[in-house]
Amino acid sequence: MTSLHDVPSEVVELDAVHSAPPPGARDEQVSDDADGYRLPPGVRLIRSNLGLFVTPLIVIAGIIALRVYYNSADKIFQDERALDWERNLRPQLEEHLGITLWATVFTIVIAVPLGILLTRPRYRRFGSPVLAVATSGQAIPAFGLLVLAFAWLGRGPWTTIWALALFTMLPVLRNTMVGLEQVDRNVIEAGRGMGLTKRQVLRRIELPLAIPVILAGVRTALVITVGMAALAFLIGGGGLGETISAGLKLSRDLVLITGAVMTALVALSVDWIAALAEKTLRPKGL
Repeated sequence: MTSLHDVPSEVVELDAVHSAPPPGARDEQVSDDADGYRLPPGVRLIRSNLGLFVTPLIVIAGIIALRVYYNSADKIFQDERALDWERNLRPQLEEHLGITLWATVFTIVIAVPLGILLTRPRYRRFGSPVLAVATSGQAIPAFGLLVLAFAWLGRGPWTTIWALALFTMLPVLRNTMVGLEQVDRNVIEAGRGMGLTKRQVLRRIELPLAIPVILAGVRTALVITVGMAALAFLIGGGGLGETISAGLKLSRDLVLITGAVMTALVALSVDWIAALAEKTLRPKGL
């Protein structure tokens, strides 16, 4: 009978490698058995999506805290008029969300097709110049960009929308190009070898694999747009910036804090919706 000492050490090491669990299974087992028992599916779901559960709680807590602060503050006539919900706050909130929505839509409509075009072999040489132009658009301060848009297009919310669309084009354009360029060439060649056309490869292989990176850029652009939309009032675009401006002009902390906190809560809410969409639209297995 052959003893264990007679087996070459290389064979023993090879058997140990084959008998070891896969890396993902080992990590899952360590995380599940850290407390001495396997975590229930619901707990694992909460732990893997903790950010999606925490952000709504922060928003709700912020709304409650702002309401308590408003009710306990000493208010004068100017405060009540500036913070009237039906006359001021709700229209400003709707304008703020409208500016954010349309600016993001225009950014996606322009930046994503342009990013796809610039990753095609025929137009790849134009990628660096176009990125340089997009980078210069974001290098300009938002206030200066709004002033330039006002000088060109005049007052109104659409001027703000186009200015913010240009301001936030860089992250979506760059992420689209990066997401498509990081797709493995071997996977693309395999698709071509199966008889897919270039357009089918783009639609069925490249875009699904690049979706997580593209959505990350859209989420970044969306949050930037929410913050910059607070400056829309400077050129007649409306938004919650009007309440912030009123608080500064009246030297009333209640009005100023209410406008600033509402803008922050809108940004958190929009970021949470974008994160939820990013997780939902992410292809399975990525």
